[in-house]
Amino acid sequence: MAKPKITVVGSNMVDLITYVDRMPDRGETIVAPEFSMGFGGKGANQAVAAAVLGADVRMVTKVGDDVFGPNTRQNFESHGINVDFVDSVPGKSSGVAPIFVEPDSSNSILIIKGANEDLSPSDIDRAETMIGESDIVVMQLEISMETVYYTIDRCRELEVPVLLNPAPADPSLELEKIRTVSFFVPNESELKTLTGMAVDTVDEITAAARTLNEAGIQNVIVTIGERGALVATNGTTKLIPPVSVSSVDTTGAGDAFVGCFATYYVESGNVDLAIEKANRYAAMSTMKPGTQKSLVTREVFEKTTL
Repeated sequence: MAKPKITVVGSNMVDLITYVDRMPDRGETIVAPEFSMGFGGKGANQAVAAAVLGADVRMVTKVGDDVFGPNTRQNFESHGINVDFVDSVPGKSSGVAPIFVEPDSSNSILIIKGANEDLSPSDIDRAETMIGESDIVVMQLEISMETVYYTIDRCRELEVPVLLNPAPADPSLELEKIRTVSFFVPNESELKTLTGMAVDTVDEITAAARTLNEAGIQNVIVTIGERGALVATNGTTKLIPPVSVSSVDTTGAGDAFVGCFATYYVESGNVDLAIEKANRYAAMSTMKPGTQKSLVTREVFEKTTL
C-alpha cells in the first residue's frame, strides 16, 4: 500500500512546559517541581503524528532566525518530514508556547506565533505542486486567517480534500469561507466559541455541530475527550466511544487525534474506523508527558492493547 501523502500547512512552536502543583495567584511567585522543553505547535504536532504512523508528510511553515529555527527543521527531518517549504523569516522569533500542566493533567497554554504569522498566500503558491499531489491537506488556525482561506480555495481548485482543525478557536472565522473543507474537527470548547451555543451535554454538542452542517460544512467531527468523538454529517450524528486510560498529560492529544485520523482515513476511506483509531491514539498520547515526545510509532500503536 502506498503511503498516504499528507501536507500540513500550519504552525510550529517550541513548547516550554512547566509542571505545577498549582497555578500562582496574581503577583505570587511559587516553586514549580519540573520543567521540560520540546517541539510543538499544532501543525508540527499533527505532522509528526502522521509521520510516525507511516504517512508521507510534507510541512509548509515558517521558523524564526533564532536558535530554535534550525532545530525545528532538524526535528522535522528526523521524523522523515519534507522540509522544502520550511522557511526562515529574518528578524523574527520562532513561535513559542509556554505550557502549564497541573497535577490532574489539565493544562493552560500561551501562544506566541512569531514567524508563523508570516506564512502567506505566496508561500502556498510556491508549494502548489506538492499540495496538488497530496491525498489530504491538514490545517489549523495558528497562522494568518488570510492564508487559511487562500489555502482552502486553492485546494478546492486542485481537488484536494482539506481537514481544518479550528484551533485555537477564533470567533472571527467566517464559515462561508471554509465550508468546502472535507472535515472540520473542533473540540467542544472550540465548538462553543465558533457557534456561541452551549456544549455541556452530548445533546447540546450535537445541536451545535448540526448548525455547522446547516452552514454548509459537510463533515463535522467534535472531539470530546473522555466522552469520545461525535460525527455530524448532513443532519445525522453518531457518537464514537472513547478509550479509557490513566492520563498524565493531555497536552497535544487533539493534535494526535488529527494526525492519526488523517492517516487512517486516507488509507481506508472509512471515517468511523479512522475516528476509532484516532480516539485510541489520542488516549495513548496522554499516558506520557509532553507533546511530540508522547507520540508512539505505528508498530507500538498497533501492538498496544488498552
